[in-house]
Amino acid sequence: MTVVPSQNPAPGTDGDIGGNTDGSAAVPAARAVTPAGPGGGRAPSPGSSSGSVSVSSSRKFLARAALVTAALSIAGSLLGLVRDQSLARLFGAGSDTDAFLVAWTVPEIAATLLIEDGLAIALIPAFSMALARRARGEPGDPVRSLVAATLPRLCLAFAATAALVAAAAPLLVRVLAPGLPDPGLAVDCTRLTAISLLAFGLAGYCSAALRAHRSFAAPGAIYVAYNTGIIAAMFLLGGAWGVRAAAAGVAVGGFLMVLVQLPSLWRQLASRTPAVEGVAGDAPERPVRFALIAAVLLFALCRQSQVLVERFLASSLPSGAISHLNYAQKVAQIPMTLSLMVCTVTFPVVARALADGDTARARERVERDLVLSACVVLTGMGAVIACAPQMIELLFQRGAFTADDTGATSSVMRVYALGLLGQTLVGALVRSYFSAGRPSWYPLAVMFAGITATSVIGAVAVRPWGVAGIAAANAFGITVTAVLLLTGLRTSRRGGPQGFSLRVRPVLAELGRPVLAAAVATVAGAFAAGRFASPAAGLAAGVLSVAGVFAALSLALGVQGSASAVRSVRTVTRRLTHGRFH
Repeated sequence: MTVVPSQNPAPGTDGDIGGNTDGSAAVPAARAVTPAGPGGGRAPSPGSSSGSVSVSSSRKFLARAALVTAALSIAGSLLGLVRDQSLARLFGAGSDTDAFLVAWTVPEIAATLLIEDGLAIALIPAFSMALARRARGEPGDPVRSLVAATLPRLCLAFAATAALVAAAAPLLVRVLAPGLPDPGLAVDCTRLTAISLLAFGLAGYCSAALRAHRSFAAPGAIYVAYNTGIIAAMFLLGGAWGVRAAAAGVAVGGFLMVLVQLPSLWRQLASRTPAVEGVAGDAPERPVRFALIAAVLLFALCRQSQVLVERFLASSLPSGAISHLNYAQKVAQIPMTLSLMVCTVTFPVVARALADGDTARARERVERDLVLSACVVLTGMGAVIACAPQMIELLFQRGAFTADDTGATSSVMRVYALGLLGQTLVGALVRSYFSAGRPSWYPLAVMFAGITATSVIGAVAVRPWGVAGIAAANAFGITVTAVLLLTGLRTSRRGGPQGFSLRVRPVLAELGRPVLAAAVATVAGAFAAGRFASPAAGLAAGVLSVAGVFAALSLALGVQGSASAVRSVRTVTRRLTHGRFH
């Protein structure tokens, strides 16, 4: 892989954007940008030896950031499972649950646009530049000025959008699920969930501001608060409101996402302590580029349209089809969420390294992240495929969720899991296209190609194979997108928007090793899980077999990610007792 420095447009032109371009994290730079020394090179940083102190500090910070992010992500995922278990137990997998899941489509898309991608790309660079101007001692407070200039307008836009969705709920339900047997219930749920759009917008704003301040704990806890609100509402109101209680819980959980972040944000905004390290003293203020925001938002919206396609096709199947697909996705996506945590924490490092011209560091980081993320998701994929019936039975088979629902959901989950590697690669690779802080329309084009493939194959396969055909179409479409994104990085040019030139064959060869290990581990895990009548014992045996066989084969095959994982664990454990994470 060859990485070229980003070529920033001249200040003041359309297209300048500063700071980190990922909405997930902001970390200290690998080295401070210092005045030029003799001969045009960088002068050594005061008090350091060739930047070694700064590099060591960055590694410590990454270890702590990864630890906190991982812990809170796991907690949020576990509560998400409890939420889905509660939904299955209280309302089963019938027409009522289908109606709620159709209404939940809009908040799911909004969460990606307002919390995970869109606002992050727009606001983290803006807050980072305001913090840099504050650090240079500019008059007034650039950070508070930014909040005053943006927050009121965004609040008005979020509130108007929520009102529009509530008013258009009948039309939305007809478009999203024309074959739904009880559209009236879905309309009621959609109007309740529409309230969450305002909450998600505010939560995304708080999250972007805090991450720009290098504060990860509160933003990482938002999904813990969100799922807690949904679970509480279902149990407190479910008897009187039915599945509408779950829709109300989405709105309640959204506002809890805001409340959990407000104390930390207030402390950061009240402080005048510089929060950005290694900022060039003469760096000018740079505007947020609309084309970049549009490219990111449209890509995220196109990617989330997979859910629209799936639920549109499943609405024509017997009751429960949407529910089976939803439960299968929620469980299968846990390995993908954990695998992308690596890229979430380290993407700002890549962006900053490119901005500083440190191409060797950016190249090493991207290569390591691709393989390590693949190793994590392939291990989880093997466990999901090998132990799907045991997982679903233990998690959901109680109350209104029957053994037939377990069989249908586990079958769908095995098919859906085939696309997890593609999902992870798309999430990891798309960051590279925006690492230089400039727009690229190629990711949108290839995501549209993947969605087209999903739609066409799903429409053909839904009749003979039902929900399994929809899941297979999803897996194929996202894999097509991943391959095209990889190819696009190979053909990028110096000065292109993404700033990367990827050697595809060596990367594919490196990824082929964990794929082979995962295939063998999946067979071993399925064999072990089938030896036990008890679902708990079968799940334990299957997961341990998959993990053990995958680890052994990865080491034997020399998979790069296996060594990286060991080093990461050692780094985190060494840093647990050192310092305080802010």
